[in-house]
Amino acid sequence: MSGQVFWITGLSGSGKTTLASEILSSLKGLGVKAIFLDGDELRKVFFSSEPAVKNYNKDERLGLGLKYSNLCELLASQGFTVIIATISMFKEVYVLNRKQLPNYFEIYLKVPYGELRRRDSKQIYSQFEQGKISNVMGLDLPIQEPEDADLVVEFQNGLKPKDVANKLIAELNLSKQH
Repeated sequence: MSGQVFWITGLSGSGKTTLASEILSSLKGLGVKAIFLDGDELRKVFFSSEPAVKNYNKDERLGLGLKYSNLCELLASQGFTVIIATISMFKEVYVLNRKQLPNYFEIYLKVPYGELRRRDSKQIYSQFEQGKISNVMGLDLPIQEPEDADLVVEFQNGLKPKDVANKLIAELNLSKQH
């Protein structure tokens, strides 16, 4: 009984959580047993016994990405469709995912810095620019963009997450499988 994993990656503010929520809603509407994992929420789970950490360094971020992969494998092995929204932009994570995750589908949301800065709902980019935080992926922490993403969604004004989710469901013929 093997599930599926939709791994949505991109920088902070790229729309990962919004797209994941749309995919989840679409899949649940089709009767799919789906679970949504959000990187922000998972960090709280994995670091719950530690004081509030805001500046995760490269090694901590890589470690988290590998843990997320293992959690996705566990859930998918029980027949769930897992939708995860996480930055986790490391080659080691992508390689592990392709090796161990069943029916793995990688989605990369590629959004230019100017748009990320404009969105900045968590104030990450403005705090970085003010010198209040460090260890920001894509700024002082290097990222490794996925080289073999199954779907790359490049930023376009007016592109709606619901439209991307619907196109994905249609292209993968998921509506006919359930």
